[in-house]
Amino acid sequence: MKEFTGRVVAGGCVTAPALVSHGGLNTLASFQKALQFGDKKATCGDQNNPDLYGKPMAGTALCLPRTIGSTTGGLVLYCACAMKRQPACMLFSEPIDSLAAAGAILQDVWLSDSSMPVIDSLGEEFLRYVRDGMTVTVKENGVVTVG
Repeated sequence: MKEFTGRVVAGGCVTAPALVSHGGLNTLASFQKALQFGDKKATCGDQNNPDLYGKPMAGTALCLPRTIGSTTGGLVLYCACAMKRQPACMLFSEPIDSLAAAGAILQDVWLSDSSMPVIDSLGEEFLRYVRDGMTVTVKENGVVTVG
């Protein structure tokens, strides 16, 4: 078991299985099926992300370096949360970009019945260590335990 400490963007505590991407997450391409066609598992639709494509993202500890893509990114994350199709948490090895941060903060502030903790700046070692299926626990103070 290993602990990593990052910056809390949206608070909360959760334990979930890891789903790891070593490339950027295109939020629109990844969540489009979940938002438009009712895919409750939020199966990743981004064919350009071989780590995630075809895998269910809902309920996972989504571990990634960064998000990529259009200016819709924040709204897509917020909508995924509003529709209960979000990851259990999002864990960034790098500092979060402003669009993903906007979605994380909006869901945290506007949705009282939804929670998606978001931690950033966990470091490169975090992404080298974590593997799909490992148990990830997020604490309120930004400590992430992977085991």
